[in-house]
Formats: sequence, C-alpha cells, structure tokens
Amino acid sequence: MWLPVLAIWGCIPELTKNCLDMTNASSTYLGIVGGVAIGAVISWWIYNRQKKTSRTQDDILKQIERLEEKNGKILSHLETFAKHHDTILNKIFQLNERLLELEKRLRS
Repeated sequence: MWLPVLAIWGCIPELTKNCLDMTNASSTYLGIVGGVAIGAVISWWIYNRQKKTSRTQDDILKQIERLEEKNGKILSHLETFAKHHDTILNKIFQLNERLLELEKRLRS
C-alpha cells in the first residue's frame, strides 16, 4: 500500500527495485520521516522526564506540607508553654514583692 504512494514522491532505491539513485524528493521525504521519528523519541523522553520530575516535586511538596503542619503544632505548644511560664514568672515576682513588703513590716 505504501509503495505506490512513495513511488509518486520519487525514486527511493530502498523501496523500489528499478531505482539507481535516490532523488532529491525521496531524500527529503526520508529526511522528514527520520526527523519525525527522532523528534518523537526526544519528545517522549522529555515528556517522560518531566512527568517523573513533577511526581517527585508533588511528593516533596506533600512532605513539606506535613512538616509545616507538625511545625505549626509545635509552635502552638511552645506558645502555650511560654504563656504558662510568663504567668508563673509574674506570680513569682508578685510573691517576691509581697515577701519584701512583709520583711519591711517586720523590721519596722
């Protein structure tokens, strides 16, 4: 089926028996077919690499989101811990002031 179509385009010695030399047209068509094949392979390779890269990036982004959630929880725990320590420190300062006042009363 392809042989008559290619015969219309020009003499391709690889496909027909009576050709002595490849014509310019057949050389062009053979070059186009070869270029398409090489381009298809390179395009597939690039697509495949980009697909793998995007999957890897998605996995890394998911890990980063999980880490951010954990860090957010740790930060909220640290904030409550710091507030608790501030209240205890304020109570200690108030107790110290009361003790100093009591000491002044006892001396006088």
